Amino acid sequence: MDQIIRADAALRPDGSIGPWWVRVSGGVILEAQGGDPPEQADLHVRDGVLSPGFVDVHVHGGGGADFTEGADAGRTVIAAHRAHGTTTMVASLVSAPVDDLLVQTEKLRPLVDSSELAGVHWEGPWLSNEHRGAHDPEVLTAPTVQQISALIGHPAAQLVRYVTLAPELDNGIEATRELTNHGITVGVGHTNASHAVTSQALTAGATAATHLFNGMRPLHHREPGPAVALLHHAEAFLEIIADGVHLHPAVIRHAWASAQARGGSRRIVLVSDAMAAATAHDGDYVLGNLPVRVTRGTARLLTDGGEETSIAGSTLTMEAAMRYCIRKADIPAEDALSAATAHPAAMLGLENVGSLRPGSRADMVLLNSSWKVRRVMRAGQWLTRGLEGTS
Repeated sequence: MDQIIRADAALRPDGSIGPWWVRVSGGVILEAQGGDPPEQADLHVRDGVLSPGFVDVHVHGGGGADFTEGADAGRTVIAAHRAHGTTTMVASLVSAPVDDLLVQTEKLRPLVDSSELAGVHWEGPWLSNEHRGAHDPEVLTAPTVQQISALIGHPAAQLVRYVTLAPELDNGIEATRELTNHGITVGVGHTNASHAVTSQALTAGATAATHLFNGMRPLHHREPGPAVALLHHAEAFLEIIADGVHLHPAVIRHAWASAQARGGSRRIVLVSDAMAAATAHDGDYVLGNLPVRVTRGTARLLTDGGEETSIAGSTLTMEAAMRYCIRKADIPAEDALSAATAHPAAMLGLENVGSLRPGSRADMVLLNSSWKVRRVMRAGQWLTRGLEGTS
């Protein structure tokens, strides 16, 4: 059955916020434009903002579960984040031997085939030991021709949309070129690469920064390192973890301004990088096969002696990341919303999500004046009840 949804304020496909209406049928947006709809709306959103559903291209877990545990656990993760407005997710897997990653990826196939997931992200095992973060050093390795061939030649390659690697490793540039030639997005991350090597990776086809500034060689005035190369490349998408732990709000503003000056703010991509504790509780967890303790919402690796060390992902939702950018980092609301919707969709070439335009899947989030989720629609179906300020 058709339904018309009208909003006095919506994130429009051009990235502005203003009046917009959509006609939904069969889980798809059939019509969308400004002005008055041709007939009375079934729902008129008078307060708050109507946004496309959020798109998270880097998320490991949530609701107490982790994607490495398979499809059933994956459904728990999806439900936990969907309640907070994330209607499209790419499952991120932490470093493991390539054969193990292929098995883990195949176990998620039912969720990809049913469009519950948009694909799989391999964050490793081709990462720098010096900037490994919460990745097991025992499984980190340089990419080999055999490993890349094993991935590309495996049925799981149909599911893998995104790979994070450190391009300074042996064969790193060649691996970047080979993966991108097969349609897989490559992100530079967990890397000790120089500015020059990062530039070579971008020339070879890398198009993203995996959690910019985090898990990479820091900036130095004589060796600017990977962050500057990524910021200055007009086509590179830049993942940002906006949780108040990974990045200072001034750094978020700096990244946004740099992107705006070179290629536009469309390059900024909010991600959760969430682990199992997102939307769950503090306590002890496992990320990959490493012990993690979450204290007051911050996840850190545990040593054998019980000491908390490196940050181990986040407990973010995309809703919270977007709100942090608006309220703490002073990012314009339309930019923060675009970075949670259209930009990540563009980063991975997801053409039917992230926008309230005709032909898109009917994924929407109603936000109140405090930028909190009031109601969520996925594929034309409302997932929550209760709505104020509408008629």
